Amino acid sequence: MPDTALETPNQATGKLPRVFYRLAAGDALSTYGSQLDLVALSLFAYEAAGNALGTAGYLVLRLGGGLAGGLVAGRLVARLERRRLMTGCALAQAVALVVVALAPASARIPVLYPLAVILGGAAAVCAVALRTSIPEMVGTERRAHANSLMASCRSTAMVLGFASAGVVVAWAGFRAALLIDAASFVLFAALVLRLPLPTRAAPTDEAEAAARPDEAAAEADEPATEAKKPRGSRWQALVVLRAAPVVGAMAGIRLLDAFGSAAHNISLPVFANQSSPGNPAALLGTFWATWAIGNLAAQQLVSRFMLRRGIEPGERGFALGTCLMSACFILVFTGLPTPLFLLVAIGAGLGDGFTEISYTTRIQALADERRGEAFGILASAENVGMGTGMLLSGSLLALLSPLTVVGVSHSVPIVLALGFLVLVSRTRRR
Repeated sequence: MPDTALETPNQATGKLPRVFYRLAAGDALSTYGSQLDLVALSLFAYEAAGNALGTAGYLVLRLGGGLAGGLVAGRLVARLERRRLMTGCALAQAVALVVVALAPASARIPVLYPLAVILGGAAAVCAVALRTSIPEMVGTERRAHANSLMASCRSTAMVLGFASAGVVVAWAGFRAALLIDAASFVLFAALVLRLPLPTRAAPTDEAEAAARPDEAAAEADEPATEAKKPRGSRWQALVVLRAAPVVGAMAGIRLLDAFGSAAHNISLPVFANQSSPGNPAALLGTFWATWAIGNLAAQQLVSRFMLRRGIEPGERGFALGTCLMSACFILVFTGLPTPLFLLVAIGAGLGDGFTEISYTTRIQALADERRGEAFGILASAENVGMGTGMLLSGSLLALLSPLTVVGVSHSVPIVLALGFLVLVSRTRRR
């Protein structure tokens, strides 16, 4: 596919390719659908099973699929054409949703649970393939700008999906909600398939490897046998972690951060009912809308101030963003007056957005053949943290207050992020 004509003028002006904005919009559309079906299928599982175990089983299987998808995603994006891989994953999710929507009442549970694994796994592989391909789509020097745009569109879509899910299900029913979601994945697949941008580095492009940051350049200097060995090897992830230990540290922090995210997502409805028993939905809606404003502010901070001054978010930005996000989520549950509550919600969104942009940009600095494995490791870590967090936090809320559960869950990533920041600073000083 002729891509050079599209890339040359954009590299001269420093702007993202115009078609990339369409990709960001398509990714946001599929994200909206994912949040819509997450709510719809959770309620669908509860109604079909007749108890909360039905919902828990569906969520655990979906997260398990995401874990498995993250583990194999690195090898898939290294071996297969990424454009077709993303298209196939999106269509697999669309087909799974259509099957669930059209299944008769007697077959809902037998059909839903296996398809939950497919939904989780396909979503994880598609996300890894997309993030791995961004440096080739927009150029290495513009990946932070691209990540900030994608993060903002995705976060806005998440909030809209959560906010409208209840209305769509109540107004149109489960079947219509699932078919709407399936249509969003079909549109995303069609957009990716026709995307006139490269998704993989040229195999002989040594100049591109030389232009990467110091860490990636150091990896390129390793013996050729070791560089080729991971491709197709089951120990690929261990080789990546040994070559770039910072990836392992970030994965560990993201795992515990996801644990904290599960805690505050489960605790927020409980806190809303305790703080505003008359209208808990209004409190939740206000919080997530304000959080989205902070998340959009992170994109503006990165694109308008940092990148224009030649500052690229990296390890330090990741650590500071994690601390800000976790601290703000703890403060949300302390019963602050409304103005401070809104300010803290903005801070949580700002830290969340900045953290995602920072770690995505940092991982994309790795060589193309290792980038997919690194994103796969992170995807698996996030799914493990989210799954265990949901199970443990849901149990602890029966004994402890939301503030205690969220405070403990988010304090651990703060401590680890501060330690990570100290180690990174000492290493750079040396």
